[in-house]
Amino acid sequence: MKVDHLSRASALLADHPLVDGHNDLPWALRELAGPDPAAAVAGTDLAAGVPDVHTDLPRLRAGRVGGQFWSVWVPCSLSGQEAVATTLEQVDLVHRLAARYPEALQLATTADEAEAAFAAGRVASLLGAEGGHSIDSSLDALGELRRRGVRYLTLTHNENTPWADSATDEPVHGGLTDFGVEVVRECNRIGVVVDLSHVAATTMRDALAATSAPVLFTHSSCRAVADHPRNVPDDVLAALPANGGVCMITFVPVFVSAAAADWDRALSESMTDAGLNPRDLAARYRFVEEHWDESPCPQATLDDVVAHIEHAREVAGIDHIGIGGDYDGTPNLPVGLGDVASYPVLFAALLERGWSEQDCAKLAGRNVLRVLRAADS
Repeated sequence: MKVDHLSRASALLADHPLVDGHNDLPWALRELAGPDPAAAVAGTDLAAGVPDVHTDLPRLRAGRVGGQFWSVWVPCSLSGQEAVATTLEQVDLVHRLAARYPEALQLATTADEAEAAFAAGRVASLLGAEGGHSIDSSLDALGELRRRGVRYLTLTHNENTPWADSATDEPVHGGLTDFGVEVVRECNRIGVVVDLSHVAATTMRDALAATSAPVLFTHSSCRAVADHPRNVPDDVLAALPANGGVCMITFVPVFVSAAAADWDRALSESMTDAGLNPRDLAARYRFVEEHWDESPCPQATLDDVVAHIEHAREVAGIDHIGIGGDYDGTPNLPVGLGDVASYPVLFAALLERGWSEQDCAKLAGRNVLRVLRAADS
């Protein structure tokens, strides 16, 4: 008799929380309905389904999502106090979403609260700040984000901060500055998980040397499988067991497909030659639409994502991997993983490849919840 792996995957995710590391729906709603958080929430009906995004309540249910770190990202074009203020607006937006849909979403700031929300049939809604520019080099601003429920800080986004090098910018610090080390230690002190997605490999290594708590890569993949600077080198993956951290594999095509990574590199070079900033996402999307419409990004596949998951398991170990899809943070997605309803398809593929249900449960959410608990200890 043929085994129904998709039904097995759905049953697994009904029993064990899938806690995804990164979803950019808050900014997507802001772009759809305007900068005022109240208007952004009122302007779209997530319960009815929203075709212009990857995420809504029906698809979260279909995808068996048990917990979601909502990214309160703001672009690097915002700086100083404007970046801080806009990040706080994004935090407010997520709080308003949970208040509007209390039957589906439940704010959570701890692992216990996340598990309680999952047990009640709601999506545990956690917060992550994506990019150190969001704190304007201020430990007080970092503390304010923590008081408002933010549980991780991505040390950079696509551009360097004054204290940390980004993976996609020209290096200026050689990793972390002394203040960058101070940021890591303050994160440890107040219970903010250090997120090393987006940072340069030198910054990864410096942060691992500085931290006293497990780290996350909330939406990264493996450099050995697809050679993109946003991905994690094997030596860093191999260091995660000693740290206790978790690399959460992402679905972004240019990070998971070697051919797409090559395309992305050529695109960045073309933008640079044209005098444009390839780190500016809005400019990047416009440039592709205006100049590269006959050279589309090669498609990534579900198998590409599986290859990264299995490589990370081999190098870091089963206790140090997770999932961070980056839905609503990328215009394209792998075939078979087109929106948040797709998670059971991914886990069905892993079960078909012989993964145990226990190992799938660790990947789905048990590992990241352990990191969250460690941040509070």
